[in-house]
Amino acid sequence: GVVVALFVVLGVGLTLNPHEVPSPFIGKPAPPLVAVDLDGAVVQLEDHFGEPFVVNYWASWCTPCLAEHPLFMELATQQAIPIIGVNYKDEHAAARRWLRRHGDPYQKIAVDPQGRNGLEWGVYGVPETFLVDADGRILYKHVGPLSRDDWARHFAPTFEAAQVRR
Repeated sequence: GVVVALFVVLGVGLTLNPHEVPSPFIGKPAPPLVAVDLDGAVVQLEDHFGEPFVVNYWASWCTPCLAEHPLFMELATQQAIPIIGVNYKDEHAAARRWLRRHGDPYQKIAVDPQGRNGLEWGVYGVPETFLVDADGRILYKHVGPLSRDDWARHFAPTFEAAQVRR
């Protein structure tokens, strides 16, 4: 019986998507995010309430962050949705070089050098991306590099539904 139960648990685990990590924050207010940007100016999440937006935790040392970056550049160029970046456990100079080289899709970039904001958001690695509604509630969380398919299947429909509710 124990062996059968073990196989059932393992079988269910193999069918789960590692990018869909349950978050206790879904449907709840986003944790506060007050930080400085790469130039020392204050960034507050509340400044972006009033319309849905994306919060993307990234770092210059993060190879998967580079994989998702073209999607964020495309969304920024299309002005599809505001994107707030959180530079996670990174050096300012390295982050600036990375943005100069690859482009800057972010409306604002908060700096989280020790990862304290990330802890409050439940981030355990980068990249992690959140969709936040106009009232500041987290609607969706994605762990790992965000692909166009992920955007089309999860973020876009949730974003569109959030806009309709406004």
